[in-house]
Amino acid sequence: MTYDVGYRFAQALDPSGLDTIAACLHAIQAAAKDCRNAGKPFETDPAVVLLAQHLGAVARAKMPDRAALRSLCGQAVAEIARTPLLTVLAARGVDNDADAKRTFHTEARRALRRLAEALQLASGTYEIRVCAGGPAVSGEVILHGDELYVQVSIGGFGRGEILLRRCRGRSDYVGERNHWARMAGLVDPATLAARIARELGLAMPVEFQPRLVA
Repeated sequence: MTYDVGYRFAQALDPSGLDTIAACLHAIQAAAKDCRNAGKPFETDPAVVLLAQHLGAVARAKMPDRAALRSLCGQAVAEIARTPLLTVLAARGVDNDADAKRTFHTEARRALRRLAEALQLASGTYEIRVCAGGPAVSGEVILHGDELYVQVSIGGFGRGEILLRRCRGRSDYVGERNHWARMAGLVDPATLAARIARELGLAMPVEFQPRLVA
């Protein structure tokens, strides 16, 4: 196997064709690989350092105001905090993206645990499991209780990402009539729990029962 370990120097000396951040990053990564192939440290390689400095120049040309960049980053962080991750994943999809799919499973399990707490399901009366499915689908995250079956998935064929139905024990995988909710419902587990109790005819937790005023 041969390596063109000298190309990085020619590109660093004449980076005129590297006019985008993506192109600069690709060149830096290729130069670092050349260094490894040549058995040299890339952190102090002159070609890598020159290419990194060129990346900085290209980035400054795109948006030179550092204060504005910091402000935009702060706004982005605030927007992320306002937008629950599950709804973001539901909007973008997770098909053929192993990292996004793994994140979806983690976040859905957490959300279903919060829903179980809102429904006041006793420990041992339900389970939360994952059916991963293949790489082209999101798989399902399922809360299966003695009376309740909740399945969360992305890109399904139903009228929402959350399937709700009443069941008769944890060996009942068919259950009664299907109900549907959107992923955003998991953001407010108390409201979703009240809806589930109402629509499926479950015993409502105490805090959801209307108070009678004399």
